[in-house]
Amino acid sequence: MADWRLKGEWMKNCNCAYGCPCDFNAPPTNGHCEGLVAMHITEGHHGDVRLDGVKFAVTVHFPGALHLGHGTIQPIIDERATDAQRQALFTIMSGQESEEGTIFNILGAITETMLDPIFAPIEFRFDKAARRARLAVPGVLETEVEPIRNPVTGTEHRIQVVMPDGFEHHEAEVAHASIDSTAGIAFRVETGHGSLAHVEQTPAGVVG
Repeated sequence: MADWRLKGEWMKNCNCAYGCPCDFNAPPTNGHCEGLVAMHITEGHHGDVRLDGVKFAVTVHFPGALHLGHGTIQPIIDERATDAQRQALFTIMSGQESEEGTIFNILGAITETMLDPIFAPIEFRFDKAARRARLAVPGVLETEVEPIRNPVTGTEHRIQVVMPDGFEHHEAEVAHASIDSTAGIAFRVETGHGSLAHVEQTPAGVVG
């Protein structure tokens, strides 16, 4: 198993109600899952290949709960990544170099179809404390994250999810997300769930 580490800013947005039932081992709000995960790697490597500054996203569609499998995913990698960095990310995403029960191992196990990857410029803005983020890939994907608002007063509502043994993250800010995905997995979400977290993933799972 190779030595690798991904540390940085993590975003998970989907078509479910605030709170993302997956985090609670519950069925998707609408019976199926459409969404994305994305990361800006602030520090990272795979073997001798440095991954600092690389950005990537993965759009997903699952016909039912994630643990039932049959998922379709499409990787999106910043076009500025070198060939060596791209190959390193594909290897990590495959889950073949992760222990059982870790996020990339699970993603590999529940994915039935992987669409051809997209290499394009990625805009990634991230402010976890303010619960605001944006990811944009021209002609491919756009998603915005902003605070949940009180339906009566309009004031910002703050809530966190804490998972001491989580395989994706240990703590995240919960927010409102909109998504417009127009590539291989096309869908639109006007009001969905968003998670913002700082993560550090390794072959053994989340650390720190």
